[in-house]
Amino acid sequence: MTLLNRFFSLFRPSSSPALLNSVESTNAIESPALPEPVNNQPPVYVPDLDVTLEPLPNWLTDEETLRDEGVLFGLSDAGPDEKIAAIQSYFGQQTAPLASMIELYTDEINTLEEQIEKFENQITKLRSRIDQLYDQQPATANLVRTLAGLGLSLLMCIGNFYLIDETLRPAFSNQWIAIGVFLAGMFNLFGPMSFFYEEDTRLTGRRLLAEVSLPLASAGFIFAQALQTQSVGMASALFVFVFVLFLLAGKLLLSMLTSLRNDLSLLQANRRLMGQKQQQPPVWERQIEQFHRDAAALRTQRQPILMARTLAQAKLTRLNVRRDGLVNLFLSEFELARSLRDRLTEQQRNVLMNYE
Repeated sequence: MTLLNRFFSLFRPSSSPALLNSVESTNAIESPALPEPVNNQPPVYVPDLDVTLEPLPNWLTDEETLRDEGVLFGLSDAGPDEKIAAIQSYFGQQTAPLASMIELYTDEINTLEEQIEKFENQITKLRSRIDQLYDQQPATANLVRTLAGLGLSLLMCIGNFYLIDETLRPAFSNQWIAIGVFLAGMFNLFGPMSFFYEEDTRLTGRRLLAEVSLPLASAGFIFAQALQTQSVGMASALFVFVFVLFLLAGKLLLSMLTSLRNDLSLLQANRRLMGQKQQQPPVWERQIEQFHRDAAALRTQRQPILMARTLAQAKLTRLNVRRDGLVNLFLSEFELARSLRDRLTEQQRNVLMNYE
């Protein structure tokens, strides 16, 4: 007969055995149902937990002994906190290695997930690059228009030169004189930009003199020579025509050359873009496939660690449930014995306390 049965026998009338059955059924506590291991899953490699759990003392492994402990504490003046702390301490020794192992598994899983996220970010960036590359359209280059404008500008300058040469020929047979007058009049060809093409620029007398003096002097020299062979009206018209050409033709020629350079740069950029559309996407697609393989390898590496952590968490949960069940069992017997303690005589208490 255990101490618990002996304790209840003090309150059991000999003629009423049903009373004992009623009391025992009142104090009976069902052990919590622990999750059964699933055996129908396909075999998966899971790393060993590599955790050696300390064995529990006999008074924790045997529920009847724990019940007796609860009765003894209930009959004495001691409180239940010390025994509950002892139960929690024993189970804490078993759960601490599992908690550490779970933390290690979690850190390893987080490391793998960070690497997987990096691969996925690289894949996203490469996909974005491919889309941006395909969305880029070749720039429009007005090469034909620019070449036509350049050709017309050159013809205009050549015509202006021959007009000057014909005007100066009666007085100056040497053609180099005509070339010098022409280049002096085309002085604006060497300046950065004519004030005719600038907006919101303050025109000073010095700027006006710098840009107009040589073209005006050249046109005036040609006008003086034209008066010797032509009428005043014809010479005046020649003066105005040549002077305006001097002011604008040089800048027009330079602008056409700049447009030609820009158009050639655009054509080169378009060819480079077409080459990139043909060469870069296959390279990036291979990199994306490699990143997919690397991420899949990391996921495969992560899977057994996830399984191991799940098993460790399940084992930790079972231990905690078992601990709480034992604590509740002890408390129920303690509270029942404490509630019935005052109904016992001193002799009955001594008999129970000295029971072996």
